[in-house]
Amino acid sequence: MELSLFYEMIGYMGSLLVAFSLTMKSLQKLRIVNMVGALFFITYGLLIGALPIALLNGLTLCVNIYNLWGMWQRRDYFTLMQVRADSAYLIKFLDFYRREISEFIPTYQFKPDDNQVVVFILRNMLPVGLVVVRPEGEEARIFLDFVIPGYRDFRAGKFLLEESAEFYRQMGILRLSTAPGSRKHETYLNRMGFQQEEDGRYYYILPTRIIREHI
Repeated sequence: MELSLFYEMIGYMGSLLVAFSLTMKSLQKLRIVNMVGALFFITYGLLIGALPIALLNGLTLCVNIYNLWGMWQRRDYFTLMQVRADSAYLIKFLDFYRREISEFIPTYQFKPDDNQVVVFILRNMLPVGLVVVRPEGEEARIFLDFVIPGYRDFRAGKFLLEESAEFYRQMGILRLSTAPGSRKHETYLNRMGFQQEEDGRYYYILPTRIIREHI
């Protein structure tokens, strides 16, 4: 392979990574992929002697590193907010994110029920997640477990299932169950520690922890 073709491939790879990063809904993933793309462009610029390209992407790399460091150092405040199943805000929230919700749980249809427990996950007082369950003895059936775009770094789910497990235990709930949903949703369930059983549903045994707000 000629060196010129090899250099061009490095440049094309950088272009693809930068373009791909712009399609990501997670800001953290966007910056990481964009940073890798900048590294390819820096290499490309140095190999072909185009210092402006290398300099520009060097600055881009530094900006991404600075912002990622700030994200990783920032301590977010998490808490739960329970609302009524007929809450006006809940209805507007579900309507606004209807399309995104269908990507994860295509079969979900909102049917207000006083037996449902509806909880928003607040991150820095912003409602980033929503969970709708119906207690059935020591088990609660999850109808909806959704996190809005831009906040799908699993931190909201971890806060709900681990650090705030006592919220459900106080209602006598020891285990959560949910239908598989889409492939994206199954990936989330596996990441959160749910186990699929013979009936095809996923189950999660709540840990014994004291509920606390996380900062």
